[in-house]
Amino acid sequence: MRRKPPPPDSSSAAVPVRSNTNGETERQDLLLLSTAIANGEDLAPFVRKAFASSRPETLLHSLRHFVRSKESEIEGLCKAHYEDFIAAVDDLRSLLSDAESLKSSLADANSLLQSVAAPLLSSLESYLEASAVARNLTAAISSARRCIFLLDLCLLANQHVADDNLYRALRAVDSLERDYLVPDAVPSAALRRMLQRQIPAIRAHAERRISKEFSDWMVHIRVASRNLGQIAIGRASAARQREEELRVKQRQAEEQSRLSLRDCVYSLDDDDDADDPLSASGAFDLTPLYRAYHIYQTIGLKERFRQYYFENRKLQLTSDFQVSSMSPFLESHQTFFSQIAGFFIVEDRVLRTGGGLISRVEVDSLWESAVAKMISVLEDQFSRMQTASHLLLIKDYVSLLSVTLRRYGYAVEPLLDVLSKHLDKYHDLLLSDCRRQILEALAADKFEQMLMKKEYEYSMNVLSFQIQTSDIIPAFPYVAPFSSTVPDCCRIVRSFIEDSVSYLCYGGQLDFYAVVKKYLDRLLGEVLDGAFVRLVDAQSLGVSQAMQVAANMAVLERACDFFFRHAAQLSGIPLRIAERGRREFPLKKSRDEIEGLLLSLLRGKIDDFMLLTENISWMTEEPPLNGNEYANEVLIYLETLVSTAQQVLPAKVLKRVIHGALSHISEKIVGLFLSDLVKRFNGSAVTGIDTDLKLFESFAENHLHLLSESDDSGTNELKLALAEARQLVNLLTSNNPENFLNAVIREKSYNRLDYKKVVVISEKFRDSSDRLFGTFGTRGTRQNPKKKSLDSLIKRLKDVS
Repeated sequence: MRRKPPPPDSSSAAVPVRSNTNGETERQDLLLLSTAIANGEDLAPFVRKAFASSRPETLLHSLRHFVRSKESEIEGLCKAHYEDFIAAVDDLRSLLSDAESLKSSLADANSLLQSVAAPLLSSLESYLEASAVARNLTAAISSARRCIFLLDLCLLANQHVADDNLYRALRAVDSLERDYLVPDAVPSAALRRMLQRQIPAIRAHAERRISKEFSDWMVHIRVASRNLGQIAIGRASAARQREEELRVKQRQAEEQSRLSLRDCVYSLDDDDDADDPLSASGAFDLTPLYRAYHIYQTIGLKERFRQYYFENRKLQLTSDFQVSSMSPFLESHQTFFSQIAGFFIVEDRVLRTGGGLISRVEVDSLWESAVAKMISVLEDQFSRMQTASHLLLIKDYVSLLSVTLRRYGYAVEPLLDVLSKHLDKYHDLLLSDCRRQILEALAADKFEQMLMKKEYEYSMNVLSFQIQTSDIIPAFPYVAPFSSTVPDCCRIVRSFIEDSVSYLCYGGQLDFYAVVKKYLDRLLGEVLDGAFVRLVDAQSLGVSQAMQVAANMAVLERACDFFFRHAAQLSGIPLRIAERGRREFPLKKSRDEIEGLLLSLLRGKIDDFMLLTENISWMTEEPPLNGNEYANEVLIYLETLVSTAQQVLPAKVLKRVIHGALSHISEKIVGLFLSDLVKRFNGSAVTGIDTDLKLFESFAENHLHLLSESDDSGTNELKLALAEARQLVNLLTSNNPENFLNAVIREKSYNRLDYKKVVVISEKFRDSSDRLFGTFGTRGTRQNPKKKSLDSLIKRLKDVS
């Protein structure tokens, strides 16, 4: 048994310490070093420190001292156990012989084992080699099968590419990339490199091919959009035409109802609801667009294609905004608007069926830019136009465009507002055209009664304007009471009404009769009335022509009722509402001017005949038996005038004309007595004038039939036109002229006489020669009272004046 070695002598293990100025620090280091050596710890820190401080001597000294202490310890241990060592050596020697015998037996067993196991090892090696070959063949077959499947998939992808089936090709490529481009998926490095090279190439080819198809589609859809817009607007126009035909039938039914016609025929119209232009076969094909969108989705570029599509369509729309300067806008406006209409019809379909290819916000932004551009173009073109028909054509097409696109949910109110904004300009141009046409019609008219040889002429010139005086069709040839101006002006006014309604309808306004009536009033009150006033002011009409114009005015008065009824019917309001707001005759000014001109011409003719009054003998002894010469001439002229006017002028107009002529005759007769050429006159002259007046009064009574619309008051009214001359003659032939001073008698019998005129004329009658009153002397005492009464009258009238 080993003995525990005695602990080292502390005195022998003590390390001498140098005496220096750092005694305490060195003592601490030596103590730590000794402890580490005794415990067998790592001395590397102490070695580095010793060499770092350039004082390894202390470390070496400590190590040597430790070695010496261990040597003494070993020596002591050997001395204590040497017997055990000797016994152990003897045991080892005995074991050595046993080991030799075991070694020889092991060698014999090994030889025997090797001789027996050599064939088995050879078979094992053959088995292992065969197993390795089998594994290699299995791996090769598996790799070959995977390569065959890969190549079949590649062949399928190539076939799809050759067949232009890009979607299937890309799906095959995605499958190749997903299954064979992962690590260790492809046994052949060459195949792997081929896949890495060809998969991007196929995708790039698909992108190029589909981009080319999309570009071709963009070119095609632009042409198709124009055709599509034309088809859509054409169908809107056809629908509008059907509505117009329905309104015509409705107006005819209302007219039949108004005339109490029971035998009305009702029919049911089949309304074709298939007005969608997209339903037309071959209108346009969105398949290339959707294919491109689907392909870009497959290759992961969906957002890129959406942006690309929107930007290209926006550029295309901007290009569509270009107005051709090579041709007038009137010729290109249909192409311009149909292109825009087709564009937004296509966009509406893409929005609804494109699967998010374009959003509502993007479509609205395109529409807002299109509306702004169309408004700008319309404002510019309308400001340049000086023809109402051109403006109406463009307005009609814009309204059809609005109707078409409203069906697809687009806000078209700004376009309709532009049309309403130019309402005044359109009507100003329309009024200008009508003014020119009316002036041309008046200039071309010879103002002769119109001859109609056929019934269709009567229907076209009379019935179509409801200016007939009877519902009975006259015999032909028929001489109308008006000249060609009347139907010409009626056609112009009717065309104005229809053009005005055409502009106002389908423009967003529901009740526009008031607007039509306002402009119709302007046409009648300013243009037509002004044209007739200008005709009168030109002083180019004779009596027969003026008479015909006056007759035309009477017919136009009936036509004005038709105009307002026609405007009401076209505006879609009941006739009773239009008749309720009827105003006075709008051509009243020109009618009065024309009647004034006719009267002026008649007065001129009468004045020519009144020149014959120079042949009157104012101091004759015997009055003319059959009246004076001028009266007979005037009567002949009046009879001729009336016989002609009966065929032309209405009774009320003829009455006014005759009344004016007789009033003028009365004024001229009174003027004869006041004339400075008549210094004095006698009773025989007054009797002659009295005979003339009786002839004129007889003329008024004989033409009672001209005033069939009234009773005897009409005759009295004509005779009243001669009242001033009649009252003057009655006063001069009265036995008591002084009764003129009696207010009651004067109001009853002399109310038309002016007392100043009476004074002048009475003085001429009084200042006659004695021979004048001598004629009264044959009557005895009756002369003196009359002379006395006349003198008294003159004196008192002078006092009053």
